[in-house]
Amino acid sequence: MKKNPIKLNLGGGKKKIPGFLNVDLVKTSKTDVVHDLNIFPWPFKDNSVDAIVMNNILEHLKDITSVMKELWRISKNKTKIKINVPHFASLGAYVDPTHYHFFTYYSFEVYTNESCKKSFDIFDYYTDKEKFKILKRKITYPKGLILFEWIANKYPKLHETLLRKFLPVRNLEFDLEVEK
Repeated sequence: MKKNPIKLNLGGGKKKIPGFLNVDLVKTSKTDVVHDLNIFPWPFKDNSVDAIVMNNILEHLKDITSVMKELWRISKNKTKIKINVPHFASLGAYVDPTHYHFFTYYSFEVYTNESCKKSFDIFDYYTDKEKFKILKRKITYPKGLILFEWIANKYPKLHETLLRKFLPVRNLEFDLEVEK
Protein backbone atom coordinates (compact mmCIF):
# COMPACT_ATOMS: atom_id res chain seq x y z
CA MET A 1 0.00 0.00 0.00
CA LYS A 2 1.47 3.35 -1.08
CA LYS A 3 1.41 6.30 1.32
CA ASN A 4 0.00 9.65 0.31
CA PRO A 5 2.78 12.07 -0.59
CA ILE A 6 3.63 14.71 1.98
CA LYS A 7 3.60 18.20 0.50
CA LEU A 8 4.31 21.25 2.65
CA ASN A 9 3.31 24.89 2.28
CA LEU A 10 5.76 26.43 4.76
CA GLY A 11 4.61 29.73 6.22
CA GLY A 12 1.30 29.33 4.39
CA GLY A 13 -0.75 31.41 6.82
CA LYS A 14 -4.27 31.80 5.46
CA LYS A 15 -3.32 30.71 1.92
CA LYS A 16 -4.18 27.04 1.50
CA ILE A 17 -2.77 25.09 -1.47
CA PRO A 18 -4.90 22.02 -2.30
CA GLY A 19 -3.03 18.81 -1.39
CA PHE A 20 -0.47 20.62 0.80
CA LEU A 21 -0.17 20.81 4.58
CA ASN A 22 -0.03 24.41 5.79
CA VAL A 23 2.77 24.89 8.33
CA ASP A 24 2.81 28.21 10.16
CA LEU A 25 3.75 29.88 13.42
CA VAL A 26 0.22 31.27 13.73
CA LYS A 27 -2.85 29.07 14.07
CA THR A 28 -5.47 30.06 11.50
CA SER A 29 -8.41 28.18 10.03
CA LYS A 30 -6.03 27.09 7.23
CA THR A 31 -3.08 25.97 9.43
CA ASP A 32 -2.53 22.19 9.61
CA VAL A 33 0.71 22.19 11.62
CA VAL A 34 1.64 24.97 14.06
CA HIS A 35 5.42 25.29 14.27
CA ASP A 36 8.02 28.06 14.49
CA LEU A 37 10.28 27.40 11.49
CA ASN A 38 13.17 29.01 13.39
CA ILE A 39 13.10 26.02 15.79
CA PHE A 40 14.96 22.89 14.65
CA PRO A 41 14.30 20.10 14.02
CA TRP A 42 10.98 20.62 12.29
CA PRO A 43 8.25 18.08 13.12
CA PHE A 44 8.80 15.91 10.04
CA LYS A 45 10.78 12.71 9.63
CA ASP A 46 13.97 12.43 7.59
CA ASN A 47 13.34 11.80 3.87
CA SER A 48 9.57 12.08 4.23
CA VAL A 49 8.55 15.12 2.18
CA ASP A 50 7.72 15.05 -1.54
CA ALA A 51 7.22 18.75 -2.35
CA ILE A 52 7.70 22.10 -0.60
CA VAL A 53 6.42 25.61 -1.28
CA MET A 54 7.89 28.65 0.51
CA ASN A 55 6.07 31.76 -0.63
CA ASN A 56 7.46 34.90 0.99
CA ILE A 57 8.56 33.16 4.19
CA LEU A 58 12.32 32.61 3.85
CA GLU A 59 13.14 36.29 4.36
CA HIS A 60 11.40 36.08 7.77
CA LEU A 61 13.54 33.20 9.06
CA LYS A 62 16.67 33.90 11.08
CA ASP A 63 19.23 31.38 9.77
CA ILE A 64 19.00 30.57 6.06
CA THR A 65 21.73 27.90 6.12
CA SER A 66 20.02 26.02 8.96
CA VAL A 67 16.74 26.24 7.04
CA MET A 68 18.40 24.83 3.91
CA LYS A 69 19.87 21.96 5.93
CA GLU A 70 16.46 21.23 7.43
CA LEU A 71 14.76 21.34 4.03
CA TRP A 72 17.31 18.80 2.82
CA ARG A 73 16.85 16.57 5.89
CA ILE A 74 13.08 16.26 5.62
CA SER A 75 13.03 15.95 1.81
CA LYS A 76 13.30 12.85 -0.30
CA ASN A 77 15.88 12.78 -3.09
CA LYS A 78 14.65 14.87 -6.05
CA THR A 79 12.05 16.71 -3.94
CA LYS A 80 11.10 19.97 -5.65
CA ILE A 81 11.14 23.17 -3.59
CA LYS A 82 9.51 26.37 -4.86
CA ILE A 83 10.78 29.54 -3.20
CA ASN A 84 9.53 33.10 -3.71
CA VAL A 85 11.32 35.99 -1.99
CA PRO A 86 11.51 39.73 -2.49
CA HIS A 87 14.48 40.88 -4.55
CA PHE A 88 16.94 42.90 -2.45
CA ALA A 89 16.43 45.95 -4.67
CA SER A 90 12.65 45.96 -4.30
CA LEU A 91 10.89 48.32 -1.95
CA GLY A 92 8.99 45.32 -0.56
CA ALA A 93 12.23 43.84 0.77
CA TYR A 94 12.61 46.73 3.20
CA VAL A 95 9.03 47.75 4.01
CA ASP A 96 8.43 44.79 6.34
CA PRO A 97 10.47 45.15 9.57
CA THR A 98 10.31 41.37 10.13
CA HIS A 99 12.56 40.67 7.12
CA TYR A 100 15.97 39.36 8.22
CA HIS A 101 17.47 38.60 4.78
CA PHE A 102 17.69 39.96 1.27
CA PHE A 103 18.17 37.93 -1.90
CA THR A 104 19.72 38.15 -5.36
CA TYR A 105 19.49 35.99 -8.46
CA TYR A 106 22.61 34.19 -7.18
CA SER A 107 21.71 33.69 -3.50
CA PHE A 108 21.17 29.92 -3.67
CA GLU A 109 24.31 29.05 -5.62
CA VAL A 110 26.18 28.52 -2.35
CA TYR A 111 23.92 25.49 -1.73
CA THR A 112 24.65 23.74 -5.02
CA ASN A 113 27.24 21.21 -6.12
CA GLU A 114 28.20 23.51 -8.98
CA SER A 115 30.77 26.02 -7.89
CA CYS A 116 29.70 29.61 -8.31
CA LYS A 117 33.26 30.86 -7.97
CA LYS A 118 33.42 31.30 -11.74
CA SER A 119 31.23 34.37 -11.52
CA PHE A 120 31.64 35.60 -7.98
CA ASP A 121 33.97 35.02 -5.06
CA ILE A 122 31.26 33.22 -3.04
CA PHE A 123 31.98 30.40 -0.64
CA ASP A 124 30.30 27.08 -1.39
CA TYR A 125 31.04 25.29 1.89
CA TYR A 126 28.11 26.38 4.05
CA THR A 127 26.68 22.89 3.81
CA ASP A 128 28.55 19.60 3.57
CA LYS A 129 26.20 17.03 2.10
CA GLU A 130 23.08 19.20 1.94
CA LYS A 131 23.03 20.27 -1.70
CA PHE A 132 20.40 21.41 -4.16
CA LYS A 133 20.14 21.82 -7.90
CA ILE A 134 18.75 25.08 -9.24
CA LEU A 135 16.15 24.05 -11.81
CA LYS A 136 14.84 27.53 -12.52
CA ARG A 137 15.23 31.06 -11.25
CA LYS A 138 13.43 34.16 -12.35
CA ILE A 139 13.53 37.88 -11.63
CA THR A 140 10.01 39.36 -11.65
CA TYR A 141 8.74 42.87 -12.27
CA PRO A 142 5.38 44.56 -11.70
CA LYS A 143 2.74 44.07 -14.40
CA GLY A 144 3.36 46.04 -17.55
CA LEU A 145 7.14 45.67 -17.46
CA ILE A 146 7.43 42.28 -19.18
CA LEU A 147 10.15 43.50 -21.56
CA PHE A 148 12.38 44.49 -18.63
CA GLU A 149 11.68 41.15 -16.98
CA TRP A 150 12.80 39.35 -20.15
CA ILE A 151 16.02 41.41 -20.29
CA ALA A 152 16.70 40.83 -16.58
CA ASN A 153 16.41 37.06 -16.95
CA LYS A 154 18.32 36.91 -20.23
CA TYR A 155 21.21 38.91 -18.70
CA PRO A 156 21.01 38.33 -14.92
CA LYS A 157 24.52 39.53 -14.11
CA LEU A 158 23.89 42.80 -15.95
CA HIS A 159 20.61 43.14 -14.07
CA GLU A 160 22.09 42.44 -10.64
CA THR A 161 25.02 44.80 -11.08
CA LEU A 162 23.43 47.68 -13.01
CA LEU A 163 19.82 47.53 -14.22
CA ARG A 164 18.28 46.88 -10.80
CA LYS A 165 19.43 50.36 -9.79
CA PHE A 166 17.08 51.92 -12.34
CA LEU A 167 14.21 49.44 -12.73
CA PRO A 168 11.44 48.59 -10.22
CA VAL A 169 12.32 44.94 -9.68
CA ARG A 170 9.89 42.99 -7.47
CA ASN A 171 10.56 39.35 -6.56
CA LEU A 172 12.68 36.29 -7.23
CA GLU A 173 11.31 32.83 -7.95
CA PHE A 174 13.44 29.73 -7.49
CA ASP A 175 12.75 26.08 -8.25
CA LEU A 176 15.24 23.88 -6.42
CA GLU A 177 15.66 20.10 -6.39
CA VAL A 178 17.13 18.18 -3.45
CA GLU A 179 20.28 16.19 -4.33
CA LYS A 180 21.00 13.18 -2.12
